[in-house]
Amino acid sequence: MGSAARAAAAAAAALVVVALATVATAQMESCNDELPPVLVANYSGLACQPVWNNFVLRYHQDKNNVLRVVLSTMYSTGWVGMGFSRDGLMIGSSAMVGWVGKKGLPHIRQFALRGKASSKVVVDRGFLVSNDHDHTVVVQQAKIYIAFQLRFSYRLTHQHIIMAFGNSIPVKNKLTRHQGKTSFTFDFTTGRASVDGSFPYGLRRAHGALNVFAWGVLMPIGAIIARYFRRMDPLWFYLHVGLQFVGFIIGLAGVVAGVALYNKIQADIPAHRGLGIFVLFLGILQILAFFLRPNVDSKYRKYWNWYHHWSGRLALFFASVNIVLGIHVGGADNSWKIGYGFNLAVILVAVIALEFMLWTRWSKNSTSTPTY
Repeated sequence: MGSAARAAAAAAAALVVVALATVATAQMESCNDELPPVLVANYSGLACQPVWNNFVLRYHQDKNNVLRVVLSTMYSTGWVGMGFSRDGLMIGSSAMVGWVGKKGLPHIRQFALRGKASSKVVVDRGFLVSNDHDHTVVVQQAKIYIAFQLRFSYRLTHQHIIMAFGNSIPVKNKLTRHQGKTSFTFDFTTGRASVDGSFPYGLRRAHGALNVFAWGVLMPIGAIIARYFRRMDPLWFYLHVGLQFVGFIIGLAGVVAGVALYNKIQADIPAHRGLGIFVLFLGILQILAFFLRPNVDSKYRKYWNWYHHWSGRLALFFASVNIVLGIHVGGADNSWKIGYGFNLAVILVAVIALEFMLWTRWSKNSTSTPTY
């Protein structure tokens, strides 16, 4: 390496060191900044930690489990919020949100985050216990300070935290969509924020995608083939069995992903979990039906038909209900809702048309369709 190259490398290294030192100094200065005088009486002596972008969190929980918080960041207009989540999800969490209104008056309110739509973000609701008179919002030197006190029934250690901001001033306590957000686990004993402990979005997507494809696409197609294409004998039978078996395997993988997701976040969604277990049980009955299928001329064949047909129909019905429920409680975006809604509409239209054609054919031909 020539002298010029070594000099360039040394200069680059020096720039990196200076940049890192500048960042560290800026973070220290953000914590060393004095609080606005109005906050000193109730919020002095707090631990301080930069947590995200220019967001700085000051906090302390006393022996009565009362948590004092001052959240500060750069501010020009809009709103700033800090949410507390039980499972890492935005939906189901509660947030303290502060802003300065159009008339220059400060506002700080609790919101229950029941969904992503504005109508699902409900003011003065949530599981946080607080005293409104202890809350303060101050803007000083282009920074907003949101100060509040919350009482918990336990000592906070690792807590799922959500932070967000919006650029529009809330009107009639209606929050606009955020321009930026993050989620992390904050350790209130050590002051460390950990992204590793945040909600596993990839695992959630895998759980949803596998089950939608298995129970929402493959198995309905397999059922349609069995009911409306029996004249294609024996091709319909092999297609039906093949699609249902592959669908069950993929659905089982989705269940495994769901169990792993539950073990990681311990989300309390009993309806979704209960329906999933019930649908899996019906799916297992369908697999057993293949191995227990009696001969066509057996006197038990009609009972097997009832068992196989109705357990399959119940499985598909409750699976579709659970998919809709999972999309809702999982906070999926509109692409999931539109995609599954379109898929469900196509299946329903196809079933109605094919059922009409089947009954028309039956009315012209009194011979019954073969059983299987």
